[in-house]
Amino acid sequence: MAYRSVTMTGMLRPGRDPKPTKIKRGWRVRPGETDPQALPRVGSAPYPGLPHPLGATPYAGGTNFAVVADGVPGISDVQLCLLDPKDPAVTLRTVTMAERTYGIWHTFVPGVGPGQVYGFRVPARDPAKLLLDPYARQVTGTGYDLVAAASFGVPTAGKVPAGIVVDSAAPGHHSTTNRPWVPWEQTVVYEAHVKGLTMRHPGVPAKLRGTYLGVAHPAVIDHLRKLTVTTLELLPVYASAAEPGLKATHRRNYWGYSTLNYFAPHPDYASVPGREVAEFAAMVDALHAAGIEVVLDVVYNHTCEGGPGLSVDLSTRGLAPDSYYLPDGRDLTGTGNTVNARTLPVIRLVTDSLRYWSETFGVDGFRFDLASVHARPDGGPFDAGSALLSAIAADPVLATRKLIAEPWDATGDGYAVGRFGPNWTEWNDRFRDTGRDFWRGVPGVRDLGYRLSGSSDLYAPSRRPWASINFVTAHDGFTLRDLVSYDHKHNEANGENNRDGGEHNRSWNHGVEGETDDPAIRALRLRTARNLAATLLLSTGTPMITMGDELWRSQGGNNNAYCQDNEISWVNWDLTDPEVAATLAFWRRTLAIRRSAPALHQGEFFEGRAPGGGDGVPDLVWFNASGQPMSDPDWFDEGRQVIGMWVNGHDVRGHTVAGEPLSDRSWLLLLHAGADPVELTLPGAPYSTSYVPTIDTDRPTGEPASTAEIAGGATVVMPGRTVWLLQARRPSAS
Repeated sequence: MAYRSVTMTGMLRPGRDPKPTKIKRGWRVRPGETDPQALPRVGSAPYPGLPHPLGATPYAGGTNFAVVADGVPGISDVQLCLLDPKDPAVTLRTVTMAERTYGIWHTFVPGVGPGQVYGFRVPARDPAKLLLDPYARQVTGTGYDLVAAASFGVPTAGKVPAGIVVDSAAPGHHSTTNRPWVPWEQTVVYEAHVKGLTMRHPGVPAKLRGTYLGVAHPAVIDHLRKLTVTTLELLPVYASAAEPGLKATHRRNYWGYSTLNYFAPHPDYASVPGREVAEFAAMVDALHAAGIEVVLDVVYNHTCEGGPGLSVDLSTRGLAPDSYYLPDGRDLTGTGNTVNARTLPVIRLVTDSLRYWSETFGVDGFRFDLASVHARPDGGPFDAGSALLSAIAADPVLATRKLIAEPWDATGDGYAVGRFGPNWTEWNDRFRDTGRDFWRGVPGVRDLGYRLSGSSDLYAPSRRPWASINFVTAHDGFTLRDLVSYDHKHNEANGENNRDGGEHNRSWNHGVEGETDDPAIRALRLRTARNLAATLLLSTGTPMITMGDELWRSQGGNNNAYCQDNEISWVNWDLTDPEVAATLAFWRRTLAIRRSAPALHQGEFFEGRAPGGGDGVPDLVWFNASGQPMSDPDWFDEGRQVIGMWVNGHDVRGHTVAGEPLSDRSWLLLLHAGADPVELTLPGAPYSTSYVPTIDTDRPTGEPASTAEIAGGATVVMPGRTVWLLQARRPSAS
């Protein structure tokens, strides 16, 4: 580091003294020194400042600015542009950041504090481009002028987003409540979109709909609590902007998987412009106070800046493209650009960002979009021990958060279900596909057995069954209603001639494509949906519910509604509809039973062993329709459509939060996907003396027509396409 003395006029001259430089008024700084008291408190001239922390950090006497701008041949300096907050097109002052340490350009500017709007320029690359600080805690907006941002030499100040200096420690700018700390084995995830969840909720005031405070409203929180949801997973809330391709066709990325900045909350979700930081913190506080965790869907694999053919210099692409991105043409995301997980600036950016949201706002966890990209440094083969994944898992703060991987990318080489490290949970698409196939009539139960019992074939022995994030629907794909109403996607509204979205949905329209007035088809669709929901909620593992499935939401067959900021994507909260009311009642009932039954969400894998207690009955037994334990021929019978799963609740695998042993009732879960009724023999002694019907998907709300006990060993007739959950009564059970 070359030290420079600074005059009060701001002129810089080379420093020759290797000792720490004395600045006017007694300020002294040494390499790596971060004590705020070391920074100047008076004067108006810029000083060298410090390389860490990155971004704009306000102190009592001014603000320290630090930014990565490396890899540009012949680069000589970076310019800090201080803009007029009332008119960001006006540059009030330009400060040359001539100090560079560790590849980081930095300066301290006295007299600058929170509220200052700013950006950077890299003259060696394009002197006209104003670039957003990747570490900005707040942005002026997310819109931009596509022509100016994509054209060399065209000034962009006032036409692109700029940063705003924020004091994250200020009152109201950080979360103040305690985290719920929900154990993984008790976790139920609810995936939602800030705007889509709240935009049509009649109990949310109109001015709060579509906002962070809308999510925090008691009417929304009450809905989540009545579902017994423990964890709200929000689609991207980092500041995002439309990709150049969408911008050119006057569309927007409604989902938000087009990150502009990794530290700033998305400003469009504020009920009061400019209040997004405080309102996001208030949302987290309200959810935490209700005992609900907050998990954020994060997109560190690509940005909104586009790629070959049409790209824009908004932030990292203009500052240090070689440090942040894979070379053009090496795209693992299908978006035109891919962030390079190997480089130090990327590893630092991702971990700093995660830590900021964790510590400042108290966020409880993160779901990583296309997480395989983070395990493919330089775009190479998948490596679960990559530097970035290891840095996240080893971080003392992040290691305590819930880490969820979407274990694939846009290439075949990136498919990595079951291959992430021990700190990670994963979206389990094999659960999704197996469940969908079974309930649309594809026979065979061998793979289903693994999915119902926690997917030990994927996650044992290094992880627990809750590492499997079980789902049958997600934001990406059909809603549950559309899954049972359409054989084909209908994405014409997206403006891509129905070419976008997945082709292999494993869906079933039950004989009619789309909506119908036929009462028999409607009833069968609802039953199939209940079967899928029951399979999800009663399986071992961590269930993830997609926003609105419990309210019978449809997107009209659109399986890729990423650009639909309208009623296609917004939840309809019409509880006066009998089908909606019954569906909601079913979800509430089934989730409540799951929550009350630790045997149905155990924290360790089944072993087929007899628990302590002397009854000699294994922890898990599979049964065929004759009431006999499944044999190898049963498992390999490709025509089989009935399976029974008996779970011994006498000695639950796992423990309470206090470390005490768990005990529960025993349960028999029966699934029958065939169209016709079937005779079943219920297992008798030593498994059960009798059974009490608890859930019956043949009924609209899941409540059985009768709860009269049925003797063990009895033969019963089970309707076609039905799930039963029976509580097993045993002499030794409570």
